[in-house]
Amino acid sequence: MADSIYITSPEGNTGKSTIALGVLDTLLRSVERVGVFRPIARSVHHPDYVLELLLSHLSSGAAPSPLPPLSYEECVGVTYEEVHLDPDAALGKIVQRYKAVEAQCDAVVVVGSDYTDVGSPTELAFNLRIAANLGVPVLLVLGGRVGPGQGDGRDQGAAIAPGDRNDRQLGQSDPRTPEDIRQLTDVTLAELREEHVSLVGVIVNRADPARLDELIAAVRGVIDAGMLPGKGLNAVPVWALPEDPFLVAPSMKSILKATSGTLVKGDQALLSREALGVVVAAMSMVNVLPRLFEGAVVVVPSDRPQVLLAVLMANSSATFPSIAGIVLVGGFALPEEIERLVEGLAPSVPIIRTELGSYDAALRITHTPGRMAADSQRKRDTALALFEGHVDASVLLDRLEVSRADVVTPLMFEYTLLERARTNRKRIVLPEGDDDRVLRAAATLLARDVADIIILGEEFEVRSRAIGLGLDISRAQVVSPFDDVLRHKFAEAYAKLRAHKGVTVEQAMEQVTDVSYFGTMMVQLGLADGMVSGATHTTAHTIRPSFEIIKTRPNVSVVSSVFLMALADKVLVYGDCAVNPDPTAEQLADIAISASETAVEFGIEPRIAMLSYSTGESGQGADVDKVRAATALVRERRPDLLIEGPIQYDAAADAAVAATKMPGSAVAGRATVFIFPDLNTGNNTYKAVQRSAGAVAIGPVLQGLRKPINDLSRGALVQDIVNTVAITAIQAATLSAAAAATAVPATAAAVSA
Repeated sequence: MADSIYITSPEGNTGKSTIALGVLDTLLRSVERVGVFRPIARSVHHPDYVLELLLSHLSSGAAPSPLPPLSYEECVGVTYEEVHLDPDAALGKIVQRYKAVEAQCDAVVVVGSDYTDVGSPTELAFNLRIAANLGVPVLLVLGGRVGPGQGDGRDQGAAIAPGDRNDRQLGQSDPRTPEDIRQLTDVTLAELREEHVSLVGVIVNRADPARLDELIAAVRGVIDAGMLPGKGLNAVPVWALPEDPFLVAPSMKSILKATSGTLVKGDQALLSREALGVVVAAMSMVNVLPRLFEGAVVVVPSDRPQVLLAVLMANSSATFPSIAGIVLVGGFALPEEIERLVEGLAPSVPIIRTELGSYDAALRITHTPGRMAADSQRKRDTALALFEGHVDASVLLDRLEVSRADVVTPLMFEYTLLERARTNRKRIVLPEGDDDRVLRAAATLLARDVADIIILGEEFEVRSRAIGLGLDISRAQVVSPFDDVLRHKFAEAYAKLRAHKGVTVEQAMEQVTDVSYFGTMMVQLGLADGMVSGATHTTAHTIRPSFEIIKTRPNVSVVSSVFLMALADKVLVYGDCAVNPDPTAEQLADIAISASETAVEFGIEPRIAMLSYSTGESGQGADVDKVRAATALVRERRPDLLIEGPIQYDAAADAAVAATKMPGSAVAGRATVFIFPDLNTGNNTYKAVQRSAGAVAIGPVLQGLRKPINDLSRGALVQDIVNTVAITAIQAATLSAAAAATAVPATAAAVSA
């Protein structure tokens, strides 16, 4: 039976999707196969955005499994229509479909209905009835704010008149007081008692940030005074998550749909940005400009082209706020000259045209919900960061009695990387600030507190692009590679390092403006702890400066690389797959020893297989002899390591083959570190395993350098960049710890002397 959890609320607009995402993320760190289930879907005609969000998160970093991935259809119980026709039959179908999902999973996150159809008391009772019949404990989500339709209407835009801007952020509403929460809790817990549902925890979401402790105490008081079914009632945990403006703000994409508009100009990628408020620009140009604010969506009548031009110019100016988008209303065609002028300005900000008038457009915009859509990166990052910062994951897992899986899935491994990097934050420089993937990765890393980020590029351009994409990189340091002070400092240091090659300071001044050299010099001089590059540059361009500047660690003759290959149930180390075309026996030995140290660094017990086309003593020839000699060198230099070679891949990886070809070996059939004889074999093998077995290949991870520099594939995804930065931060922390350990005895010896 799966360790499942039913997330429900006594009303709508509580932000259950934020909580569901956080719970799913928490379970994925400990459980091999997690499922999601939606007992009641909104409609059969439109996809359920909450389910799409959770399935998207579930599939990120996925690797092969004995069972196929869950489909959208499998994860839906019934529709509202089915509940209306026959509630008992609908309940029976829900149980049946849930059991089918449960049978395939170790844990299931069940997300209750959204209060879009029937009255709240009836709907809550039906959700609790479902939970009771599924035998699943409830995580109760209470709304920290009065949702739309429940307050005084001020958040609905009714007071917006032409020429005004709304002072309240889109999606915001009035916060509940501790007394409000106490009353809501009392009523809701009475329902839980009635349905005999076990309570696993309570979360007050979208709460007033200044009163989190008071709200928790209010809920705690009601729980302690009540009598509810379920084990350990007095231990029921209560948490509170503060309201975040971006989680409730609608995206420009949602506004495009809400206004039945058409994107006529601008970058489609910027439709993901959230709109924080509305400015109705039905006034003269000089009166519009002072009313612009960061993240505004500006409603411009299409018969006022001078206002449109003024807003576009202000948005491109460094002296005005960056707006989220423009909505042209009224349905009038722009004059041809204005169309040409706008075309020449080539605005990236989205410009939407709609037939609606100013008031109707503003009203629709203010009614547009800020949903946690699957394609909204900033909202996902913000939601996960809020959940991690305010909910104790270990307590939640204990309440669910979840036991950690013996296997290591790719997602588990990725979470381990992020956790380890977070515990000892390092400064990582990203030289390619002109790449959207790099900016997206930086936003995720900063939101999740994984590392401190330095981005190379012109500050206005980098920050403007990030804002346009709806990303928050405000905590990143943006440095221009043409910064005069740093350029002179780096040029002098580089000229000294390369003086033996005849490099002058004047030549160095030119060289260090190359972002790869600039970033590497930041690492060399201690302004950054590591560098990750290669999203738009070749491997050679990324790592050549490190050979010239950083150089290798003591007792290491060659810089090499490994890929961390995350399979369905374990992580293997493959090397060298990116750097050395045809290593000598001595270099192969170095690569093997470095790879074993990398394995230890990332929690993998090293059992080294020195790969060849022959196993043991059966083969002869120069290639086999090279591997045999390298194996002997590793045994001589590191007798503590478990190593076997020459050995074929099947004998190294498959216990049945190993029993025949190399019985009694401590490595054969159990290898975790695979060392390839040359780059041709290594590169092709890792790609074959990645594509054929669906493995997640993390890397290349460079090893042997004095300070961590890591390369990216030019096809790298945002998650690849996030993982590589985490790896680089872990490497930097390991090197710092080793340096500190070396320095302590030296200091003690000096004091003693």
